[in-house]
Amino acid sequence: MKAFTYERAKDPVAAARAAARPGARFLAGGTNLLDLMKIEVETPTHLIDVQDLGLDRIEKTKEGGLRIGAFATNTALAADERVRRDYGVLSRAIVAGASGQLRNKATTAGNLLQRTRCPYFYDTNMACNKRKPGSGCSAIGGYSRQLAVVGASSDCIATNPSDMNVAMRVLDAVVETVNPEGRTRAIPIADFHRLPGNTPHIETALQPGELITAVTLPRPIGGTHIYEKVRDRASYAFALVSVAAVVQKDGSGRVAVGGVAHKPWRVEAAEAAMPQGARAVTATLLADARPTPDNAYKVPLVERTLAAAISEARTA
Repeated sequence: MKAFTYERAKDPVAAARAAARPGARFLAGGTNLLDLMKIEVETPTHLIDVQDLGLDRIEKTKEGGLRIGAFATNTALAADERVRRDYGVLSRAIVAGASGQLRNKATTAGNLLQRTRCPYFYDTNMACNKRKPGSGCSAIGGYSRQLAVVGASSDCIATNPSDMNVAMRVLDAVVETVNPEGRTRAIPIADFHRLPGNTPHIETALQPGELITAVTLPRPIGGTHIYEKVRDRASYAFALVSVAAVVQKDGSGRVAVGGVAHKPWRVEAAEAAMPQGARAVTATLLADARPTPDNAYKVPLVERTLAAAISEARTA
């Protein structure tokens, strides 16, 4: 691990201002960042500790939704009675995502910013455009079983590893931020994560120094909430494919998929086919899929996982 300086932020704007300088990074739970620092994939020169800013409350909004503080832990969020009752897909996704020890430290904002688990990103001996822009992508033509089948580019085929992000996408969450000048903005989750294009190292819509302060959920949408996750082992593995679904009594609903793209994958046009079943939905959802020979299995696996989610919802 390379040497770095450290400070505790006193307020959100001061934290954003400190983070605007080159080489600075926010530190919250540290469950992803510290691991990457140890293997020198991440080499920040300055860390701004934001854990003491008081941004950890979960509160009802005047519109009837929930406002989740950026540094609410995954444990607190998954266990919140309102989340379990009204946003069950979110609670289920978080519990599927990690061990209890990790959930006790991991934060909502940190999960939004979780970096890929592509093995070539983690191996500093391999070319990776996400780690070092312009160096190439060793995953293309390499081992790609766990990687993207849709939304990828000639520069990157990594996937977003977060379970929470998939649930946030199906719920139409909004990310709230503050910048170094104190200006705030609200970013729809659909626009928050970026596809790789030719700049895979730019993963989100955040600007330099911009700090996530909260995530807002709209009013509950009802229906049966399902989160299905397929992985190589039964506990604490990243998704090969995951499905977040909210199914209404008339068969209509919403669906977002994880493990297949650089961002949580949702195509609202595909949801019109929900009453017709998983095959019809998947045909539109993955119409632009370009799998490799290693990960072509993911396309039928999405259909089967979605079918299991719809079946579970109908019998709930």
